[in-house]
Amino acid sequence: MRAVSQDVLGGPDVLRIVETERPEPGPTEVLVRVRAAGVNPTDWKHRAGLGFLREPPFILGWDVSGVVEATGVGVTLHKPGDEVFGMLRYPFRGGSHAEYVVAPSRTFVAKPPGIDHVQAGALPLAALTAWQALVDTAGVGEGQRVLVHAAAGGVGHLAVQIAKSRGAYVIGTASGAKHGFLHGIGVDEAIDYREVDFAEAVKGVDVVLDTIGGDYGPRSLRTLRRGGILVSLVLRDLVPVDAAAAGVRTEALLVEPDFAAMTRIAALAEEGALRAEIDTVLPLEEAAWAHERGETGRVTGKIVFTV
Repeated sequence: MRAVSQDVLGGPDVLRIVETERPEPGPTEVLVRVRAAGVNPTDWKHRAGLGFLREPPFILGWDVSGVVEATGVGVTLHKPGDEVFGMLRYPFRGGSHAEYVVAPSRTFVAKPPGIDHVQAGALPLAALTAWQALVDTAGVGEGQRVLVHAAAGGVGHLAVQIAKSRGAYVIGTASGAKHGFLHGIGVDEAIDYREVDFAEAVKGVDVVLDTIGGDYGPRSLRTLRRGGILVSLVLRDLVPVDAAAAGVRTEALLVEPDFAAMTRIAALAEEGALRAEIDTVLPLEEAAWAHERGETGRVTGKIVFTV
């Protein structure tokens, strides 16, 4: 099979198309013919050696949408020919930027018939991250005020929609040029981080989702009401400091495969309540350019490979 691989850590130019053996499913595993696979910031971080994968060669990619090709012994959930989507086990070696991938059967749920593979391939990692942060960790519910940083980004724009589906009032930070997009996906209040100090403009928030890190965590503590929670996706920048003194809570989240949450995400997608914004669709051969595009920080939504 063809796959995008690398022999050394480095810039986008280390990525190359290779021919490698097609994997075979073991007990409780399925072999999926990949039709589309999302590209996430974690991909270029791992490519450069800033993630959990230290020793190439490896194949990146954790988002998968495709068709079950074969099943291992003991699999009852999926059959050959089924269209499925899901997230490979993170942060371990991915492998979806290839023609085939093997994973435990419950990594995947049925792809909703109302969305195509590109849409499905864009959702899993980012949507699961948003779901696990907002629903499982923060318990977002009706009438709560939620602040989402980088609200037009891959995780951010899906977090907005998930929060809205649960009845929250959503505030999103993004450059002014993206405010029209934000209002289109349900943001109630858009903050231009280049022009406004969100820490002064926003108060009484129940939940903050920090997708950026750096000083965003400490500054975000000032926006929270007592009893509020900040969920950080940037583990190295979690703010343990003055959270307790301020009467708020901080949590660091690393996304996990989750069959139940993927089932809920699939239902929201089928209802039209959750949709990925597709920035760019590319073949595997354009992997280096996809990483270059992603690293500009100007992507709205997701980049997706078609395979």
